[in-house]
Amino acid sequence: MSELLEAVRAGRTAEAVNLLDGMTDAERRAEFPALKALRKELRAARWDADSRRAYPALHVAGTACQTGAAGAASWLAAADMRWSGISPGLVLHVLGDREPGWLADVAHRIAQRPPGAAVPYGLMAGLVRLAGCPVPTTDAYVHGWVRHIRGTWQLGDSVFDRLRKDPYLTDLVAALFVTDDIGGLLEGGAGEGPNSWHEALARLTAEGALDRGATVDACVARLLRGGRAADQRAFLRVLKSLDPAREEQRERIADWLALASDGVSVVASYAQSVLGALALDGELPHRRLAEMSEAVLFRPERKLVRAQLVLVGKALARDRGAADELLPAVAQAFGHEDADVRERALKLVERHVKKVRSTEARAELHTAAELLGPALRARAVGTLGAAPAGPAVHEEVLPPVPRPLRLAPAPASVTELAEEVGAALAAEADPATFERTLDGLVRHAYADREPLLEALRPVVGRRWWAEDRPAYPFDADHHYGSRRHGMTGAADGLDLILATLWSRTRTATLHSALQRGTPARTCAHEALAHVFDARLWEVAHRIRTEPLPFLLATPTWSTGLLEPDELVTRLDAYRRLGVRAAAIDFAQALLRVGREDRAAATAAAERAAALGTAEGARLARWLTAGEPALPAIRRRTSGPRILAEAGELPELQEDFPAVLRALGRPTSAFGESQYCYHWSTSLKAHWPTMVPERRELVSVRLLRDLSTAAVDGVRGVASVLPLLAESGGAAGESTHLGLAYGLGARHPEDRLAAVDALLVLAARGQLDAARLGTDLGQLVRSGAVKPLRLAESLRTAAATGANATLWGLLSHLLPALLADLTAGGPAGPVRGLGDLLAVAAECAERCGARGELPHLAVTADRPGSSRLVAEARRLRGTLTAEVAA
Repeated sequence: MSELLEAVRAGRTAEAVNLLDGMTDAERRAEFPALKALRKELRAARWDADSRRAYPALHVAGTACQTGAAGAASWLAAADMRWSGISPGLVLHVLGDREPGWLADVAHRIAQRPPGAAVPYGLMAGLVRLAGCPVPTTDAYVHGWVRHIRGTWQLGDSVFDRLRKDPYLTDLVAALFVTDDIGGLLEGGAGEGPNSWHEALARLTAEGALDRGATVDACVARLLRGGRAADQRAFLRVLKSLDPAREEQRERIADWLALASDGVSVVASYAQSVLGALALDGELPHRRLAEMSEAVLFRPERKLVRAQLVLVGKALARDRGAADELLPAVAQAFGHEDADVRERALKLVERHVKKVRSTEARAELHTAAELLGPALRARAVGTLGAAPAGPAVHEEVLPPVPRPLRLAPAPASVTELAEEVGAALAAEADPATFERTLDGLVRHAYADREPLLEALRPVVGRRWWAEDRPAYPFDADHHYGSRRHGMTGAADGLDLILATLWSRTRTATLHSALQRGTPARTCAHEALAHVFDARLWEVAHRIRTEPLPFLLATPTWSTGLLEPDELVTRLDAYRRLGVRAAAIDFAQALLRVGREDRAAATAAAERAAALGTAEGARLARWLTAGEPALPAIRRRTSGPRILAEAGELPELQEDFPAVLRALGRPTSAFGESQYCYHWSTSLKAHWPTMVPERRELVSVRLLRDLSTAAVDGVRGVASVLPLLAESGGAAGESTHLGLAYGLGARHPEDRLAAVDALLVLAARGQLDAARLGTDLGQLVRSGAVKPLRLAESLRTAAATGANATLWGLLSHLLPALLADLTAGGPAGPVRGLGDLLAVAAECAERCGARGELPHLAVTADRPGSSRLVAEARRLRGTLTAEVAA
């Protein structure tokens, strides 16, 4: 071992640097293979004490002994060297005798690394300084430069002072405007003044250190480019600090128009203010203002749209001749999604319509009036001379009823099965894929075990339990045998099956898990989770002791439903092969077998009885027992939440294994633990497929989880709602309550999942709009659901064309909230009630609803012009309007 290698291995960095200083280039090259071998050795145990001690010296020595710029750059910026903690000054010292061109090459190569590589800025800047080369303008270098400028506060000067001293200021500021994800660093708590980037850049521009025209152009170009909100906010602050003069604003009219049309809200607002000032001073042509209006009036932000209508109104008041160009642009807002915007636009057109001289402009106004709802359309007939609407015929638009997918047969070859197992382990498999993969493992373990093990070898080699380490947690038997909870997901279950195939679990462990009862104190999910777990333990035990040719409970359809005729065929095959059915798998098959189609169930029962087996007789009794029974549901209140409890289900207490009987036992809203390990949304996706004709058994156990989406703002829990909507059985109280919580969820993706579920239930004819509306009214009043979130959900659903469905819901939701505005109710209205009334008015207009809504008149007669009152009057006008002949 050479002296250098000995010093590096011992972590004596200073000694290693001294040795390197005394070496020739040839001697350094000769040391490199040994250093490379040491690096490979240290990678195997990167975080132990010896490795941590050696890495700093290895980082320096390896860099110094590289002869090529590419190799040196790769060694410097390697991921395993990132945490060596070496000072950039030491690296620069050992490279100080290299040629400038070589140093420049290294500097530019490491600057090309992504910002996440965390190459020290001091190293990059030091190499540039030594080489005397042009500064790199890559994302990594600019990110490092910004951090360096912000981080040198110990020097006592400001960002402005540091920037002014920088020799590469012009190049790096130019690069700043084209660097991604830099806004957060620029904003970073700087506030205002010379220590803020926007103020510093503005002062440098004013002093002439930066070219003003180029800086304004770069800033506007960056805003036009779009990107993350943080970047847009940061560069907008820079632009505002530059305060473009009127001439600079006029030169960039096209840019302001583009920003007003497509920029993020704060940027569009600024562009709108610039164009508005130009328009009111007569420096923006009417054609350009009309072009701007057509774009801005279709934006969803009400504040921007209202400001644009005010701007156009002022322009029309200044110049009568502008009406021919501006009013047709305003009329395009007759089709805006917001009813208040449509009414404001109509008022503006009505106020100035007499100024229109062009026949073409009037024709455009009449055409645009067709976009208005019935009430405003009728008004436009009198004020604009638009053609009256024909008889209103509403056609409810609901999505097609989702059709379940038939499961493909299990993979026929072990190679195909191995690929599917690998995919299911890499990304959590959906229930249909999981069932198909599980059945494939059982089939091939029975028929061709050795070829299966050989095909699975590459997949198994990457699993945690396949490592040749005897100690926990890598020992699968210890892991599964000592755990106190069940499976955390489908991949966990597949790992159990694979570990059993590879004899990494003991038969005694598998048997013990099968005998394990339900814990004394359980959560609401335990009954469902325990059935899922127990079936997997049973399958693993049978693979070890008495392999099955295939599983009985593999569903026919993606919803989990098993066709009764198919189950009879499987039992017949078991009879012919002399196979003893697995008790839990057979019981799961009974829960999945379809009984709602009585004709198919009766025919299959006759075939099952003719088999002459105990399982055939049991199946025949089950199929002839009638449609699946549902438990009685009782409501309970817990703070702002409305929860539900299920009563006992006697038919699940007879002739079922003990683990499945828990599904039919009563549930409690209070006696069960609220904290458990069943947090995985992918695991919960399997539960509706276990009882595909009894969705209430699942929804009542998930109701508290679903309530957290609205009450506690938990993300992702409503993803199960579309699965419940596509499942079978009656959609009862717990399903509708869960849907209500989903519609009021905090996160948009959860609300969207709830909207999907609502529309699916409506399309299947299973939505009780009156029940859901009443539930929502109670939840809004209790504070569990916020009206603004609910209004957003209902607006999204209404946009699909389900107006009559939504009106049926809202007509039962609103009376409870409006009643609170009458005498004796709360002092003020529920926040967001105006938004709900707006959705209701929209739906009522489109579906032609008529009649009286309790307590609406009192609200509509309130003084003032708030949105609540305006929308109440609009809804009352719609409900009391005469039906067109």
